[in-house]
Amino acid sequence: MAVSSSQKVIKTPTSKQQGLQTMALVERFMALFIVMEILQVSDAAVYKVGDSAGWTTLGKIDYKKWAATKNFQIGDTIIFEYYNKFHNVMRVTHGMYKSCNASSPIATFTTGNDSIHITTHGHHFFFCGVPGHCEAGQKVDINVLKVSAEAPTPSALASPIVQASNVPAPSPSNANSLIVLKGPFSMVSLAMAIVLLLCFL
Repeated sequence: MAVSSSQKVIKTPTSKQQGLQTMALVERFMALFIVMEILQVSDAAVYKVGDSAGWTTLGKIDYKKWAATKNFQIGDTIIFEYYNKFHNVMRVTHGMYKSCNASSPIATFTTGNDSIHITTHGHHFFFCGVPGHCEAGQKVDINVLKVSAEAPTPSALASPIVQASNVPAPSPSNANSLIVLKGPFSMVSLAMAIVLLLCFL
């Protein structure tokens, strides 16, 4: 049968072609998923212990109060900056932390600019092992909760409401305590993933 020039021939894809197209689409989505998982690291934060004061005994820094204002998560990096001739950082057990016992730390850091990557939930105890420094308050408990503070648990929602007048205002010294890699960087990650996906199309 002859086809006139005014008629168009519409070809329907064969089942083999449809299968190949479906497989290609699945591969693209898998690639996008893998890229998004890799870029998820961008949700991590970097915290400098003690903010601008750093890791020191000078100025009576309240490291317990400092840590209480943070929402530590797996993937975060904790930075200890200090003068290494007078301080160090020891990672210790809870018992050692409570008693300031520096006899057998889990790890000792001495560079003066130590970065510790958080990889597990729970408490991570650190103090300065120089005699007298832990007792003077140079110790910090980095507590990584299993549930993010951004998504309250049902029990947290049921807890009593605290009156706003009883909540202390954030101090200006806490304003620069963290280099946030969330927010715009998450959008950049998403944009990169979309660009990569379009490259596969």
